[in-house]
Amino acid sequence: MRFASRTLIPALLLVVLPSAASAAGVAGTYLEARTADVYTGPCFANSEVGLVGNEAIMAWRIEAGGWDGVDLSGLSVLAVVRSDATLGDPYTESRTTESVLIVDAAADRSQRSALEGFARGMGGVLLADVARVEAADVTFALRPNGAASVTAGDLAAVRTRPLDHRDHLCGNETVFYPPLAPTDGAVPGVAIEHTWQGPGLGATWKSPGKRSTFVGRFSR
Repeated sequence: MRFASRTLIPALLLVVLPSAASAAGVAGTYLEARTADVYTGPCFANSEVGLVGNEAIMAWRIEAGGWDGVDLSGLSVLAVVRSDATLGDPYTESRTTESVLIVDAAADRSQRSALEGFARGMGGVLLADVARVEAADVTFALRPNGAASVTAGDLAAVRTRPLDHRDHLCGNETVFYPPLAPTDGAVPGVAIEHTWQGPGLGATWKSPGKRSTFVGRFSR
């Protein structure tokens, strides 16, 4: 079966993607949302692949550390990605992937440049073609129950809740697609809100109510 091999992906798979630079001692919280379920069974995934899942929002909240010698503590950066194929599908290679970066408006000029470099390094090939860089007020929150949220002005918003009994629909669910960026452990969840309404990608979207998010830690 087309997806049989991917059902063996561990629930908390760690992913390492190519980095454009190195960061010494940078750590924080990572949040991701996609337009396809990442926690799902093969039957559900088979109905989505090639049709949805081409878009994603990746967000980093840097709690301590920096990039290229610039301190980024307390700042955030988002990457909004749109591809011509379902992100993470090992059977279909994307020919075109564009992204928009959103840097924290609280950052100064050198910090904004460092945030761009950090995001490109963490996002690897997904962020090789950045169509636009925006600055916005970013609010990033992590709750004790594992829920998280991020807003970037009126451009992007993600709000999650943890998985519960309502989200086990076929009994064969697993982490079908691993996170798009390196993590120290990322837990799948449900998108209560997932919106992009900014310029630069030729499309906007709303994708709530899907088992499509990851919340975790990163450190480099």
